[in-house]
Amino acid sequence: MGKQKRRVPAEGTQRPRTAEEFGDALLAAASETAKGVRGAAGHHADQLAPDVELPAEAAEGARRAGHFLISRACRSGWLPEDLGQAARRRVDEFARSFVLDALVAYAEQLDAPSWRDRLDEVGAVRWWTASEPHLAQWAAKHILTPAEALTSVIEALGFLMTLPVLTPPGTATPDRSAHHAVDEKKLSRVRALLAKAESSSFPEEAEALTAKAQELMTRYAFDRVLVEAGESRPDVPASRRIWLDTPYVDAKSLLVHVVAKANRCRAVFDARWDFVTVVGDEDDLDAVALLTTSLLVQATRAMIADPAGRDRAFRKSFLVAYATRIGERLERAAAATLKATPDPDRLLPVLASHELRVNAAFTTLFPQVVGKSVTVRSHEGWDAGREAADRARLGDTRS
Repeated sequence: MGKQKRRVPAEGTQRPRTAEEFGDALLAAASETAKGVRGAAGHHADQLAPDVELPAEAAEGARRAGHFLISRACRSGWLPEDLGQAARRRVDEFARSFVLDALVAYAEQLDAPSWRDRLDEVGAVRWWTASEPHLAQWAAKHILTPAEALTSVIEALGFLMTLPVLTPPGTATPDRSAHHAVDEKKLSRVRALLAKAESSSFPEEAEALTAKAQELMTRYAFDRVLVEAGESRPDVPASRRIWLDTPYVDAKSLLVHVVAKANRCRAVFDARWDFVTVVGDEDDLDAVALLTTSLLVQATRAMIADPAGRDRAFRKSFLVAYATRIGERLERAAAATLKATPDPDRLLPVLASHELRVNAAFTTLFPQVVGKSVTVRSHEGWDAGREAADRARLGDTRS
């Protein structure tokens, strides 16, 4: 169904005549929308499209404006997954679909094969043909009138204008050298264990499966850093953004933080956009992303299943306590795994050197990081969260 809005065409307004003029008019309207001017998108759309058909110049102007802002966003470090996640949070389905289409058109002009998988992950595909302008096909697909279509275009452009420069920037062609490519066999085992843990209806089984996954990741990481210790040029730490869904994003970010710390990474939360940037080695970042996703699923399930967890204070306190206790247990598990390695005396200085590299990279990227506490207002939620984390026995190599 298209947008149901009452339109009142403006009178006495001179409409743009060329594609360049239409593009400029759309960008000017988007600027007002980005500044929060109420109703600006609809007002300008009425002026630009008072007729029953979209002029070809408007379609070309929209294409140019979209390309300009998408290319600016990508140069500012926004990757397809970032744009898809941010658009899902800030604009409606119509504006988001226009953003993704503009992203596809932009990516087609790049020599970046690695973007193909990234585009697929956010559902960005070329579905339109070259036989007629994209805007006309897009409006027909979503059953939008010309004014409604331009309203969504302006909202999409306004959203793109609000995107800041990301630190660190995303990389269109990530360079993971062949000899440090992730071991897909080990990663598949970890994924399988976590998938079983998430789907299990038996807490004890989920506990054991998740614990085994963390143990495998830790052992693999220790083996890897020992191999890298003999190389003349160690890998430079990388970064990754983990997006969090509302509600309780501050409590969820704490869980990302403790998982990152346990896996030799550093993390910082951007509350404006609801993502956590994690800095560390590529394989460690894979481990953090996998384990965090699984733990969030398990924590949410346990929180909802608790009969006392019906209000926001309880649920937020539950998640904070869960994350705090998981962090304690992951650190203890890492220490136990280190102690059980065949050569801990050789591994300790290597891990210390690794930590220095990660900390140096993190400080360079984020020289001014402010610590922020998360308020707990429910003792019942806190106790229930710790109990749920205790049941997990994560990282306990004896489980």
